[in-house]
Amino acid sequence: MIPAFELALFAFVLATAVLTAIFRDVLAAIIVFAAYSLGMAIFYAFLLAPDVAMTEAAIGAGVTTLLLLLTIAKTVRPPTDVTFERPHPTGLLVVGAFTLAILATVPAFPAVGSESAPIWSNPEVTQYYIESAYEDTGVENAVTAVLAGYRGFDTFGEAVVVFAAGIASLLVLRTEVFTGE
Repeated sequence: MIPAFELALFAFVLATAVLTAIFRDVLAAIIVFAAYSLGMAIFYAFLLAPDVAMTEAAIGAGVTTLLLLLTIAKTVRPPTDVTFERPHPTGLLVVGAFTLAILATVPAFPAVGSESAPIWSNPEVTQYYIESAYEDTGVENAVTAVLAGYRGFDTFGEAVVVFAAGIASLLVLRTEVFTGE
């Protein structure tokens, strides 16, 4: 049985995702998107992924929302009489089919903390990382060793993407300030 908190969180995230897609007013969509990102951050924290939760909270709910609100402040919002945009039937059909396909796979996942989870079903690999992390990487913290040592190229790639996005955002904002556009 799924706990009430998980169901409520799932319903919240699903509702905010749908509302973000159908709101016609840009400011309302940005605010609901920020709520969606915050809900996802809580969801990741509940799934025992605090690094992903902090990233989602900082980037999704924080920086992205701030950049979108700054964009609205520097542009003209067209007046609108319609609050919601009517979804396209074909798009609804595709999204519905995709959602059903994804939901069909959910029962195959082990419960959070279950001993049948892949991390626990292969204790040799897990034990190797715990025992050898310092020797292999020189880093005392096993999580940091995995992220920086074993998955260094992935982590470097992610850092480059975030850095490039930040530089591009600063260039766009700076250009707009200097040109007066």
